[in-house]
Amino acid sequence: MAARYQPFSQDDIARIERPSGSGDWSAQSIGKQKSALAEFEKRWTATDARSWTIARQVDYRLIGSALSRVRWELEINPRWQHDPSFYLDQTLTALLEALVQPPPFRAERSRAVVERMENIPAILDDGRANLHPIRPFAELAIRRLHEIRPELERVKAGVAPLLSAGSGKYPTFRTENVRTEKARSANFIMASDRAIIALESYRSWLELQLNSMPRKSAVGRENYEFFLHRVALLPYTPEELLALSRQEWNRSVAFEEFEKKRNHDLPELHIAASLKDEIESARKQELEIRKFLEEKSVLTVPENIRHYTLRPIPDYLNALADFGELDDFTGPSRLNEDGVRWTPPPSPQLGYFSLATAKDARPDTVHEGVPGHYFQMCLSWTHPDPIRQHYYDSGANEGLDFYSEEMMLQAGLFDDTSRTREIIYNFMRLRALRVEVDVKLALGEFTTEEAADYLAKHVPMDKKTAAEESALFATTPGQAISYQVGKSQIMDFLAQSRLKQGDKFSLRKFHDFLWLNGNVPIALQKWEFLGEDDDVPALNRSPVRSQ
Repeated sequence: MAARYQPFSQDDIARIERPSGSGDWSAQSIGKQKSALAEFEKRWTATDARSWTIARQVDYRLIGSALSRVRWELEINPRWQHDPSFYLDQTLTALLEALVQPPPFRAERSRAVVERMENIPAILDDGRANLHPIRPFAELAIRRLHEIRPELERVKAGVAPLLSAGSGKYPTFRTENVRTEKARSANFIMASDRAIIALESYRSWLELQLNSMPRKSAVGRENYEFFLHRVALLPYTPEELLALSRQEWNRSVAFEEFEKKRNHDLPELHIAASLKDEIESARKQELEIRKFLEEKSVLTVPENIRHYTLRPIPDYLNALADFGELDDFTGPSRLNEDGVRWTPPPSPQLGYFSLATAKDARPDTVHEGVPGHYFQMCLSWTHPDPIRQHYYDSGANEGLDFYSEEMMLQAGLFDDTSRTREIIYNFMRLRALRVEVDVKLALGEFTTEEAADYLAKHVPMDKKTAAEESALFATTPGQAISYQVGKSQIMDFLAQSRLKQGDKFSLRKFHDFLWLNGNVPIALQKWEFLGEDDDVPALNRSPVRSQ
């Protein structure tokens, strides 16, 4: 049920494999979800887990967090009611997720791709029926749809020839003499044309009522604290998050300045001469990172974990780049496949993260690939506990992979290229500022425009990326804090483990536990690993909410 109803989002990890079937955000479907949630919550709250082992109590808390996330998404921060971009996520982000897996497009996958394109008009109709839009979110949706016709024309042209025949609900050419590219792609072409018309109509509908929409977008303190304590399982108040953010931002600014002073006589990093060179360099660097982890006894790298690779981005994916992340981290049923990061040609005009990768792929690889998201998810999908295989939380996932960046820097991975160390420290500035922006947007102390200006000035970063980040943080409160807060929790977890275990402490064993349980909030990992529940009482600050 969770995989069927979990909303698509622009969060940068597509964590679950979804069953076939059309998306449905009708009033009837939402009512069904609320009824099912109430029944699950009733069963969960009636269960007394206090006598269970710590490991089982952790699983009990994970189930409670998952239920609170559904409550958050359906009622407390109901994007389906006030955020027009939510329906772009359920249509265009959903389509992108079906396309990021590399070809070939076999029959089952082709059916899913055509089905998601076919379903766009119906989901947008659900949106019109459900929405009471907030103006900043509507403005974001309008901007995202500005070039939707040429973008989907590019998708149509690139994807249609790749599809297998016999998929979709529209008539398919069956005669022998038309079993050609046209026969295979007819359904997708017709569905694409209908989707373009529906999306342009949706944009116009928003534009017509823009002046009558309310502007207030903050989720508010009480609701934000519910997310912190009941969904993300973080033992902090908003003020504690701001203090943590400021301390880490100060540290990152100082360390970046020290690094620049150290490197002032060194040449700047050069952008890769070609995409072919960038991809080949990244391939070699990924192998070196795996070797480094093992030789330094930092983390165990199982031989059966496949590789994280860069590949040239096809135009049909580039056309949808504003609607999600261009990664394929595989999934529980595809652990025998390489992870893929679809990559544009190197250029000085690239955005913040792509430009860094064009100079040195290792910062991206450490976060997104090995030992980052791809590697961590592959390990967690093999966890013997099915709850920990499928539960996810951005605070643990993103915190772990942000932690990986500085951990690998301090372990010596970037000693051969000091200028790359500057990139890591600049990444740290961004992630620290994200906390402040997220908290202040949620509490109403920043508008989306003020948040974008703040990011652009203080990271610094290009204005387009800053605007995209600000808008995403406003629509999904709590996601942007996950990097810095998760990393800070891991540093505390490591320090407490080293202190308690003394000379018996093993960094490799600590990391092996951390990565295998990488989907689990750090407060719960610390409880299980050390047997200390110091952070657990703070998770009860906000009451459980139910109907």
